[in-house]
Amino acid sequence: MDMKTEPKIRIVARETLSRRFVNLEKVTVEHATLAGGRQTVEREIHDHGNAATILLYDPSKKTVVLVRQLRVPVFLNGGEGFMIETPAGLNDGDHPADAIAREAMEETGYLVEDAEFLFDAYMSPGTLTERVSFFAAEIDMSMKVADGGGLDGEGEDIEVLEIPLDKAFAMIATGEICDGKTIMLLQWAKMKYLA
Repeated sequence: MDMKTEPKIRIVARETLSRRFVNLEKVTVEHATLAGGRQTVEREIHDHGNAATILLYDPSKKTVVLVRQLRVPVFLNGGEGFMIETPAGLNDGDHPADAIAREAMEETGYLVEDAEFLFDAYMSPGTLTERVSFFAAEIDMSMKVADGGGLDGEGEDIEVLEIPLDKAFAMIATGEICDGKTIMLLQWAKMKYLA
């Protein structure tokens, strides 16, 4: 075989292990190595689609809107289980901006009309295909249009939190906020609003 004409990565086999809310596959790939050879590896890949998240910020109150909800994997890993996070959700086939406006309304009750796209990130690329689109929006907390709290039909039980931005940022160091996407958005907000 001519290594120069071989693709860098070639899928050898795919096996579906589970197809429910999460799609789990065993994927065998052959790839070029740094030393110039080739090797074959097997990986289990978790796919449930792409997602979006948003930081809602009220500049007059210098406050962010976050949510607290149960995360069973965190509990299973020894954590409290209830995480403080930015609103987020799966795109479910929608454009990320439309998906995050829907999720912000469902989770917090705030209408988001002008979300600013910030960046895309892979949160755990060793096993997850999920790409998360990050957004921010300035809101007026006096303009809340619904209760939020999530959808009963999806088993969501979400507490809406209004926290001063400087306090939320300090909660990273104390471990009260330990969700990756939330930390990234609070760091972005610190650069924009607290610098």
